[in-house]
Amino acid sequence: MRQKLMSLLLVLSTILTINNSLAQTITAQDAMLSTYTYPFPVHFLELHIQGDTLQMAFMDVKPTQPNGKVIMLLHGKNFNGAYWEQTAKDLSKNGYRVIIPDQIGFGKSSKPKHLQYSFQLLAQNTKALLDSLQIPQLAVLGHSMGGMLATRFALMYPEMTEKLILENPIGLEDWKVKVPYQSVDKWYQTELNQNYEKIKQYQMDSYYAGKWTPAFEKWAALLASNTSSPDYPVVAWNNALTYDMIFTQPVFYEFENIQAPTLLIIGQRDRTALGKASVPESVRKTLGNYPQLGQNAAKRIPHAKLVRVDNVGHLPHIEAYPQFITPLLDFLRQ
Repeated sequence: MRQKLMSLLLVLSTILTINNSLAQTITAQDAMLSTYTYPFPVHFLELHIQGDTLQMAFMDVKPTQPNGKVIMLLHGKNFNGAYWEQTAKDLSKNGYRVIIPDQIGFGKSSKPKHLQYSFQLLAQNTKALLDSLQIPQLAVLGHSMGGMLATRFALMYPEMTEKLILENPIGLEDWKVKVPYQSVDKWYQTELNQNYEKIKQYQMDSYYAGKWTPAFEKWAALLASNTSSPDYPVVAWNNALTYDMIFTQPVFYEFENIQAPTLLIIGQRDRTALGKASVPESVRKTLGNYPQLGQNAAKRIPHAKLVRVDNVGHLPHIEAYPQFITPLLDFLRQ
């Protein structure tokens, strides 16, 4: 028994040593990820918002044999456009022009010191980008927070949205009905205390059900790269503001108004829910039930199709890429 205990302690110690070593080797990134290389050339659109001049970063991946169709990929809260690399490559190979924005407050886009965030504002920014590229219609794919934004975009600009794809979107339930409100200041203090170990633990628990592979590592490390930068307070502030936006601006009540044909790709192991750590266990276990949430949303959204991805969590396009890209391409071809 003692030998087994010692072996377990040795394993835990080794894991901790590896984690600490990795955390120490993560290169600090400024607020704009200036030294981080994206998979495709990055362009910038100048926006004038609430008395400030901001830069919206985006990638524009053009196919060698275009099919005349365009698709836009919208990133999640804890990510940026870079994590769409493989998706964009395969879409481009199939003839699609792929637009990948970093929303204001994320990735290589500006992190304003003062901004009243709303999904309507982000949708307007995104339309301004598409207008600048002279793109009148396209398919819109959103993951996680990007799913909330994609839904808002489709509701505001139905004439532009040919098809809507939601990959494990958050906002399939209204958390504020069950979760106590948390001030921006409290979100900010939480964000200031972030580090690599906390980020990895959160993603492993919430996204991957306790599993961890090298494919997941780069995204946790990139998120952590900001935390050791002198710029981090402004990044943390924007993180806090966008958490408040997500919590207080649900799209949940408007699913019936979506006009575009919609595909829901739902990893069935996902249990993501904002603020669930602040509620009792009896309430927590009712939140983030993606198998049920996906089914409910598919019934409420007109012209919706549901694809269930078994034994997969919050990021099908990272964790189980073949099960993600196949139904996506099939849906786009219809």
